[in-house]
Amino acid sequence: MIKKLLNHVGEYKKATLLTPFFVTLEVILDIFIPLLMAMIVDRGINGQSEKDILWIGAALIVSAIFALIFGMLSARYAATASAGFAKNLRQKIFENIQQFSFSNIDRFSTPSLVTRLTTDVTNVQNAFQMTIRILVRSPLLFIFSLIMAFRLNSELAVVFLIVVPFLALGLFLIIKFAHPAFKHVFRIYDRLNQVVQENLQGIRIVKSYVREEHEVKKFTDVSENIYQAFSKAERIVALNQPVMQIAIYTALLLISWIGANLIVVGSMTTGELMSMFMYVMQILVALNMMSMVFVILIISRPSAERMIEVLDEQSDLTDPATPIEMIADGSVSFENVDFSYTDDQNKLVLSNLNFNIQSGQTVGILGGTGSGKTSLIQLIPRLYDATSGVVKVGGHDVKSYSLHALRDAVAVVLQQNVLFSGTIKENLRWGNEHATDEQLIEACRLAQADSFIQSFPDGYDTYIEQGGSNVSGGQKQRLTIARALLKNPKILILDDSTSAVDTKTDALIQEAFYETIPNTTKIIIAQRIASVEKADVVIVMDEGKINGVGTPAELLANNAIYQEVYQSQQKGFGTANETA
Repeated sequence: MIKKLLNHVGEYKKATLLTPFFVTLEVILDIFIPLLMAMIVDRGINGQSEKDILWIGAALIVSAIFALIFGMLSARYAATASAGFAKNLRQKIFENIQQFSFSNIDRFSTPSLVTRLTTDVTNVQNAFQMTIRILVRSPLLFIFSLIMAFRLNSELAVVFLIVVPFLALGLFLIIKFAHPAFKHVFRIYDRLNQVVQENLQGIRIVKSYVREEHEVKKFTDVSENIYQAFSKAERIVALNQPVMQIAIYTALLLISWIGANLIVVGSMTTGELMSMFMYVMQILVALNMMSMVFVILIISRPSAERMIEVLDEQSDLTDPATPIEMIADGSVSFENVDFSYTDDQNKLVLSNLNFNIQSGQTVGILGGTGSGKTSLIQLIPRLYDATSGVVKVGGHDVKSYSLHALRDAVAVVLQQNVLFSGTIKENLRWGNEHATDEQLIEACRLAQADSFIQSFPDGYDTYIEQGGSNVSGGQKQRLTIARALLKNPKILILDDSTSAVDTKTDALIQEAFYETIPNTTKIIIAQRIASVEKADVVIVMDEGKINGVGTPAELLANNAIYQEVYQSQQKGFGTANETA
């Protein structure tokens, strides 16, 4: 795990290596400072030359200044290295997420991925900085100080051989019990992010249903769970301080008692005892710092494991060894296709689908909620792979194409499609980043979007707020249709993407498709008969299976589901104009 994380240090290796280098220099000077102080004290008590004392004092000041400089340099390089490491780690995680299939994302959930990119990366960044600086300084300070303490007086130094094992045992027990507690905390953080994300995305629904109190309670409950879990974990970690205090005070008392006796019998000088106390404090400070680093590592370990899970996750969808880069035409065929979101043949969403669509045809897909319409069209651009059977585009299995080539040839417009914060032009150019203004306007005319765009004061430079919150549902759908048209796709899929526009506008959009993109295969999922009544073929779906295939006229004559939908809408259900 550590090796995988360190692979992302990248261009910050120099700063990472310079940090322990300057830390080592700082420690060496810190070790000599107590010796210099002992020499000053002993020579002063013995009344030796003032000149010698001044020279030693000057050396002491120079050592302290350089120790300060080396400490500042190590802190600077540690900050640079840790921030750069976090940047690279965050970048790599995000890049890997971009390669995920929908099923990969489903396994983690969006809120969990957000937590891993933010809170978890920050935890690992802090641990990395503490490791390359404090975890280098503390052992060096401990070892060198212990050596100097033994050189001064081995009887006093033996005290540490009694204290350190006790401290090590305490830290081991803390780590053992704290790690699973913090893993539980971060799982609750995922839930908290989910609650916040759902609330902010659906804030208009929350307010329209006057559910603010319910949402506040939901947030409060999750927040309380975090408090309880984090408090439990922190209580375990907090035991670190009492353990350290016991070790420190025990060592100080023993050294004070033994040291006083040694001075009385004349086997130790006052200066040496003072140096011993300074080394004692350095040793205990080093132990204290190491315990603090261990606490940070305890907290960051679950975060590191969660990030490794994302970095190790491989997309379910990959390019073949020698992918086809060109799609010949927009023909589509399904051959004995089954599909399950869990790859479980006992939980099929689609079952035994067989049909052919010729290039340039307009095909309608009709069916009730949960009949499998959206699941079907997601197999065409390989947003998911079929569990069994073969899906073909342009005469070839979709798995034989490169994902980029396939998806570039298939434009999908969802009912709840997304607009990103930025101008209308910037959103439209997601379809074609090199599109000219004239091409943008033409695509918007086909999608019946140009008229309302021109009514905005800034026209095509109008800024779209996050999620398209400053345009209506119908306007958003027309903009996303225009964006898809700019791709000039071989296959255009509309997944109930005109549900928020009125029937007249819907008819104008369909008419524009027939006249301007006759060679593009058009697959239209709709709830309204009017949206598919001019289709060459209509596929009727029911419970994941094909209930009927034919022209609108044929289905009206012999398909019960199509007849039921047609008759209900002829009586007025679903024909009222929706507001745009």
